Amino acid sequence: MVEPLATRNEVDPALIEEVRTGLLKTPKRLSSRYFYDAEGSRIFQAIMHAPEYYLTRSEYEILDTYKTNLLDLFTPDSRPFELVELGAGDGLKTKILLSFFDQQRVNFTYAPIDISLDALEGLAADVRQQWPRLRLNARHDDYFNALEQLSAETNSRKVVLFLGSNVGNFTPEEAITFYQQLHDRLQPGDLVLTGFDLQKHPAVIHAAYNDRQGLTRAFNLNLLRRINRELDANFDLAAFDHYEVYNPETGEARSYLVSQKAQMVEIKELEMSVPFDYGEIIHTEISRKFTWPQIEQLAQTTGFSVTGWFTDCKSYFADVIFCRS
Repeated sequence: MVEPLATRNEVDPALIEEVRTGLLKTPKRLSSRYFYDAEGSRIFQAIMHAPEYYLTRSEYEILDTYKTNLLDLFTPDSRPFELVELGAGDGLKTKILLSFFDQQRVNFTYAPIDISLDALEGLAADVRQQWPRLRLNARHDDYFNALEQLSAETNSRKVVLFLGSNVGNFTPEEAITFYQQLHDRLQPGDLVLTGFDLQKHPAVIHAAYNDRQGLTRAFNLNLLRRINRELDANFDLAAFDHYEVYNPETGEARSYLVSQKAQMVEIKELEMSVPFDYGEIIHTEISRKFTWPQIEQLAQTTGFSVTGWFTDCKSYFADVIFCRS
């Protein structure tokens, strides 16, 4: 059975609050979670195929190479389980597992969760077409709201996918809070498979966020285009530029939008006037890169144990399985 997807809201209340508060901070900030409107999702699909963007290829390799090993870890017995994906997007990498599990007649339900309704509807339609017998339970919702609903509906074992190094978008404190919240919504023995981008040569990381096609630049600037459309603002996209920096000491790649002149931006929906100085930044994204000790410490701190880890052939990326204690 497929759960009905939520209807669209004209303006996301969370976006309103993010813009209202984030543009009054020093430095100004906007969360990367709002990158993913329909156009942002389209641009990100293109980014994933850019030659410099190794993350998708690396994780795809891991899932394809170790799909049998993963199935063994997901199914220690014959009981059905729920494959819950946080931030499913178009499900490109997850489809490796869906196809293999379907071929193996695995007894499971796929429950993708995403805040992008366009991406989720596209994924749901694709899954129905490719694997018509697969049980699908798509949710357009916040991760934790959806997890609570799923847990209330069934006590089946949960295997949560958090792919693509989305964990890297959190500060260390936010990551701890996130996994503690996951822990509180899961049962002992439930699993979380997380994609971690590993620390490596800084030039490789820097290039991934500064592709020659300008896709990452367009992705970052599209956030302003979304605010213009949804909140009736007048950001001049030509007056802002994309800037990315990677610090190998902290393992953090940071994305910014930089004002190229002194200017005033009007946001009519919020009745706000936002001044920008020449060179002033909006911090839009953090993408942390991890070491093995950091990954193990995250698991231990939040009530999980590491029960499996898999890397690509270059050791650029790792998919790590946490088991809820």
